[in-house]
Amino acid sequence: MTMETFAVTPFISLTLAIPVIGAGVLALIPRENSAAHRWLAFLFSGLAFAVSLSLWANFDISMAGFQLAEDHAWLPFGARYTVGVDGISLLIVMLTTFLTPLTIMSTFTSIKDRTKEFYISMLLLETSMIGALVALDMVLFYVFWELMLIPMYLIIGVWGGPRRIYAAVKFFLFTFVGSVLMLVGIIYMHLKSGGTTFSYLAFLHNGLDYKEQLWLFAAFGLAFGIKVPMFPFHTWLPDAHVEAPTAGSVILAGVLLKMGTYGFLRFALPFFPDATGAFIFPVMLLAVIGIVYGSLMAYAQSDIKKLVAYSSVAHLGFVMLGMFALTQEAVEGSILQMINHGISTGALFLLVGVLYERRHTRLIADYGGIARPMKVFAAILVIITLSSIGLPGTNGFVGEFLILAGTFREALAQPGTFGDPNFKTALVVLGVLACTGIVLGAVYMLTMVRKVLFGPITHKVNEGLKDVNPREFFVLACLVVMVFWIGIFPNFFLSRTQASVKATLDTYKARMVQHRAFSVPGAKAIRADLKEVAR
Repeated sequence: MTMETFAVTPFISLTLAIPVIGAGVLALIPRENSAAHRWLAFLFSGLAFAVSLSLWANFDISMAGFQLAEDHAWLPFGARYTVGVDGISLLIVMLTTFLTPLTIMSTFTSIKDRTKEFYISMLLLETSMIGALVALDMVLFYVFWELMLIPMYLIIGVWGGPRRIYAAVKFFLFTFVGSVLMLVGIIYMHLKSGGTTFSYLAFLHNGLDYKEQLWLFAAFGLAFGIKVPMFPFHTWLPDAHVEAPTAGSVILAGVLLKMGTYGFLRFALPFFPDATGAFIFPVMLLAVIGIVYGSLMAYAQSDIKKLVAYSSVAHLGFVMLGMFALTQEAVEGSILQMINHGISTGALFLLVGVLYERRHTRLIADYGGIARPMKVFAAILVIITLSSIGLPGTNGFVGEFLILAGTFREALAQPGTFGDPNFKTALVVLGVLACTGIVLGAVYMLTMVRKVLFGPITHKVNEGLKDVNPREFFVLACLVVMVFWIGIFPNFFLSRTQASVKATLDTYKARMVQHRAFSVPGAKAIRADLKEVAR
């Protein structure tokens, strides 16, 4: 990876600054003027999206390195303000700036108390998420990574449900513990490089031996695994989703969880290529367990919001499976699936929020037959559901197809990256088990749709439910458009990722193979290595 182009116009810094400026303006508005809070927050987040379109327009798809970069002196001990985008980060940045104004618009009637503080938190959260995606200095990345916790903690803890304090504290403690270990790893790598720089590009050539990489991969991997969240680090997620307000759930599922999957691909995999080979099978195994477990738990839920929360565990399991298959198709599918999950699951949470505003209940049993009074809502819910389960023609199909195709390609390739026949057999088994997750996803999502939309109206109050209003329709229609745009024209998005993914795999795959000395099951060589490291 290199710095391919530097920005003439600081588009990235402008995208970062606009939400902060908006938060500052909101701080000056009187507390009683809720309408001004709403529209100013929407205006500034929309302006950030407009500026971010310049990143898309000026991005050269033929270049693999970082583009539109900016580099300035910042702190005296080697940390710099260095930012840039490549094909791996660009789509997630665009997802962030696209979802935030839509999410803010969705809250115009649901957030009634402390509106000033709420919208300030939303804008600061947007800046911190974008910052973590574009940072090319490890101190700068860590600052944005930790900054994300504060506004999300407040959004859950202040505007959440009855158990909001418990959920907010649990979310904070889980993610903070992993982050501290990552900080230790960053400092160690800084000292290892001579104590002169925190540059991402310098850390790529860190000269770490295998044992050091094993420890550091574990430290970074724990931080990212909690954020994904991977099984068994997922327990904070259902509580956070259920207690968060709708806007918090949309941003949490749409963008914040992607920080974990992005972290693996951006940092853990390229920084520690030798250790990556050792952890490939454990990570893929946990990913498939997450797919099956998340699907079964979703099917067991009586709360619609909790069902969607557990579906995130399953969908992000697919992302991790594709990422660690280490083939061009699978990794590109993994990146696209991050975007697909943000759109489809974000839309599902918005739809749940529409129902909750009207009925103040999320229990599936309290609905039934509402397709009659809410025809437009029902049509959108069916479309988003089909997207979530990966129907061909929708965005979900493209991502899952590429992930599974890339996984089976590695399993059946001769000789392939991982020549151990036992590992190849295990890949086939993991791929087949992942396919069962697709079937289970269809079962629990279609069951939920049938119970909520169809059948007799058993609760008389549901007969008078109002369909989506123009504001709600606009928000949901934007997401429906993206469902079909990605599903029908996926190369419009995939073309931005191809060069960066190819460069990453070509550069590091040879080193990843160096320490793949394991057989499945057992991984005796890895256990021996880890025992030696522990001693």
